[in-house]
Amino acid sequence: MSSPFSLAGKCALVTGAGSGIGQAIAELFARVGAFVWVADVNEAGAQETVAHIRAAQGTAEFLRLDVASDADFTSALARVPAVDVLVCNAGIGQVGTLLTTSVADLERLFAVNVYGVFRTMKTWMPGMVERGRGSVVVLASTAGLEGLVDRFGYSVSKHAVVGMTRCAALDHARTGVRVNCLCPGRVETPFVKSRLREYPDPEAAYREMCSTQAQARMGRPEEIAAAALFLASDEAGFVTGAALAVDGGWTAGMFPQR
Repeated sequence: MSSPFSLAGKCALVTGAGSGIGQAIAELFARVGAFVWVADVNEAGAQETVAHIRAAQGTAEFLRLDVASDADFTSALARVPAVDVLVCNAGIGQVGTLLTTSVADLERLFAVNVYGVFRTMKTWMPGMVERGRGSVVVLASTAGLEGLVDRFGYSVSKHAVVGMTRCAALDHARTGVRVNCLCPGRVETPFVKSRLREYPDPEAAYREMCSTQAQARMGRPEEIAAAALFLASDEAGFVTGAALAVDGGWTAGMFPQR
């Protein structure tokens, strides 16, 4: 019997694995035995992830993949014809209300956050269905479960991702393929850290971001990766169509300091 949450002998592909949550997922999956395809348009970041994995005695390869490019998926499928675990993590953000969000803004968000997830699943899920097994983990957001102020386009795109997850799960529930999504709250990623540097007082902005959380802190990429491992593993065999909030209590209810 294999160890709990083991991915030994499995092939995993993680998009957006060059930094942040995607990097943490790729590194954790490799530690528990998976061969990991580190997919990203950012080669430098992805190669860094591969180096980390190999330094820890794991196995991984870089795969260049722009999830907004049909051509990239054609070449990626030729190189990686089959996977056991698929993590659709690549995504982008945007600040704005309905009135300040342009059509171009929305198209850019959908190209990556929605169509990128759609392309990724369309590329590798047919092989999973044919083999009668597989797990797909999509990175959504708490913004896909509720509205967020000044995040109109981002929230709309993540609501679409949650809906896509649920529909795909139901469509393929009897094929042996499971489809779930994670809905992280605010996570201390390189992207968030870079945004903090834009404030006049980054330390004060950091404290403010933490104070709005029920646990008085942001999440860590490693904590999201652990939830992704559960959904990817055989231990989650009866879990499909789920939108799992990993948010430190954000969606549990209105927090007084929010």
